[in-house]
Amino acid sequence: MDTTGHGYESPPSVMRIKACASQEKNSGNSIITPERTVNTIPKKKQTALKWSGWGYNDTIVVCESNGNLYMTSDRYPHMKNKHVNQSVRLWLRDKLNMDLYDESKMVRSPVTPQMEISKPIVNEDFMKGLQSHNISYSMESDDRLFRGHGHTLDDIIHLRTGKIERVPDVVVWPGCHDDVVKIVNLATEHNVVIIPFGGGTNVTLALTCDPEEKRMIVSLDTSQMSRVLWVDKANMTACCESGIIGQDLERELSKHGVMSGHEPDSQEFSSLGGWVSTRASGMKKNQYGNIEDLVVHIRFVTPSGVMEKQSLGPRISSGPDFNHIILGSEGTLGVITEVIIKVRPVPEVRDFASYVFPEFQYGVDFMREVALKRAQPASLRLIDNEQYRMGQIYKDSLGIFGSILDSIKMFYLHSIAGYAEDKLCVVIAVFEGDKMDVHLQKTRIKKMTEKYRGLDAGNENGKRGYTLTFSIAYIRDACIDYGVLAESFETSVPWDRCANLCRSVKNTISRECKARGITHHETSCRVTQVYDAGACVYFYFAFHRGIMDFHKALKVYDEIEEVARDEVIACGGNISHHHGIGKKRQKWLPKQVSPLGVNLYRAVKQHIDPKNIFASGNLVDMKSSL
Repeated sequence: MDTTGHGYESPPSVMRIKACASQEKNSGNSIITPERTVNTIPKKKQTALKWSGWGYNDTIVVCESNGNLYMTSDRYPHMKNKHVNQSVRLWLRDKLNMDLYDESKMVRSPVTPQMEISKPIVNEDFMKGLQSHNISYSMESDDRLFRGHGHTLDDIIHLRTGKIERVPDVVVWPGCHDDVVKIVNLATEHNVVIIPFGGGTNVTLALTCDPEEKRMIVSLDTSQMSRVLWVDKANMTACCESGIIGQDLERELSKHGVMSGHEPDSQEFSSLGGWVSTRASGMKKNQYGNIEDLVVHIRFVTPSGVMEKQSLGPRISSGPDFNHIILGSEGTLGVITEVIIKVRPVPEVRDFASYVFPEFQYGVDFMREVALKRAQPASLRLIDNEQYRMGQIYKDSLGIFGSILDSIKMFYLHSIAGYAEDKLCVVIAVFEGDKMDVHLQKTRIKKMTEKYRGLDAGNENGKRGYTLTFSIAYIRDACIDYGVLAESFETSVPWDRCANLCRSVKNTISRECKARGITHHETSCRVTQVYDAGACVYFYFAFHRGIMDFHKALKVYDEIEEVARDEVIACGGNISHHHGIGKKRQKWLPKQVSPLGVNLYRAVKQHIDPKNIFASGNLVDMKSSL
C-alpha cells in the first residue's frame, strides 16, 4: 500500500487525470471523461430533497378518502393513478389501524424545521486554513442540519419532533482528491473532527453527532467530487470520484456503453464512496456482484497519509488485502476519494418476470434450487404473503374488464390451483443480457418454478414489483403520517435456517407486541439476495402508536427491534448483510467478529488515526481507548 500519496501506475491505455484538471483526451479503446458531472442532486441538497423524510421535495404519497393513491410527481410512473380497493383498505385498517377515509387523523411533517440549531463550535485556525486553500464551506443552519442525520426511523422521528441534539459545525465541499488531503491535514493539525458525508441515506445512525464532543465537527460532503475520471474499455474498468451518486454514475457510464450494475434500493441518492464504506449490496448482485466484487482499487485519505495499492492487476497475493480495511470502515478511518470499479457492457435486453407459489416454504425451496444450479438471473426476490397483500395497494386502477380478468385469475388460483390468498407468496425476477441469454435464463427458471408448484404471474407484475422498491421509503413516511412507525432490518442466513428464521422472528415480534399491549402491528419479510450457501433476508416491522406520543412509541419500537435482532442471531443469522453497523448495532459487533476482532480494529484505528479525527463513533466506541 502507498501511504505517500504517489499512487498506482495507470493502465497504458489511459492517462491519469491530475488533481482537479480537465484536459485529457480520448485514447484508443479508453474514453477519458474529465468533465465535471452534472449532478442530479444540487450542492444545496435541501432545495431538492426533503429535510425530514425520504426523497424529493416534490414527491409525497397522497391517500385520498375516495380511495385514490398517488405520488405528487411523475418521477415514479408505477405509482400514478392507483386505487386502493375495499378489501385492501379493510386489511390496512384491521392490521395497522390505518383509516384512509379519515384524513383528520393524519399528522404531516412540518414544512420547515421546527427546531433551534445550536451555534457552531469554531476552530479559527482550521477555518483560516480552509479559506487559504479556497475550499468551499458553509456554516448555515440548514446545511448543517441536513448532514447531521441519516434515514433511520429514529432520525425521521427526531427531525419531525425537533429533537436533534448536535449537528456538524461546518460543511465543507472538496472538489477533488487533493482538496481532501488538505482538509484532513488541517483537521489533524488543529484537532478537528471529520465525519464523511456521501448521500446521507444510511439507516444505522452513522451520521449522528456526539453531543458530548467538544471539538469542532466538520461534515466533509463529497458530492462535488462526482466525475467519472476515465473509462478503460480495454480492461473494462472505470475510475470514479467517490461522491458520484448511483443514478449519475450509471448515466455517465452509459454514454460509453457500459454500466456498473450496482443497484441498491437507495441508488437515486447514495454515493459510490458510501457503498464502499458500508460494504453495500445491490438488487442485481447475482449478475454483477456486491460492491467488494466490483472494487479494483481505492484511494483513501487518512490522518497518517494516503493509502492505495500500486497495481491494478485482477488479483494479487501479497498478504492481507488492505482494501478490506477500507471496505466497511464506515467513515472511521479516513475518506474514500476515488474508486476504480469493474464495468460491464450495457445489456441488450432487460426483462422481468413474476411467479406465484402456494406457500413461503415452496418459495424458499425454489430459491435454494436456483442457487444450487447456479441459475440466478440478475435479480431474484421472494416476497412473503404479508408483503404481497400490502403490495396490492399499488395495483393499477382497473376498469370493469380489468376487474373481471383479475377475478378470473384469483378464481383460478383459489379454486383450480388450490392456492390460499392468505398463504401464497411471489417471486420477482429481472433478466439482463442478449436476447438468447435472457430467453434461455427465463426458460430454465420457468422449469424450476414448476417443480415447486409455481405459476407464471407475468412480466408486468415483475416489473411493477421490482420498481416498487424505489418508493418503499416514501410509503414509510406516509405511514408515519397515519401514526404507524415502520422500519426495515436485514440479515443473511444459511439456507437450512432461512425459513425457520423468518417464522421465528415474526413470532418473536408478535409476542413482544402483545406483551406491550400493541394490537395493530404487522411483520413481513422477503428473501432478496441469493448465494450458494445462504440468502439475505429483509424484515419490515410496523405498528400503530395508538395513544403513545412519538418519542414513547419510538422507544417501544427500538426495544422490540432489539429483541428481534437477538432472535435473528439466535436463529443463525448475522448482524447485517449490507446496511452496516453504525452506532445502531454496535452492541452485537463483539459477538459477530469476536473480542479479538474488535481489538484488531482498535489497533488499526490507533495507528491510522491516533487523534481520533474521524470520530463518528461508528463500529466501535473509541472514546474509552484513545
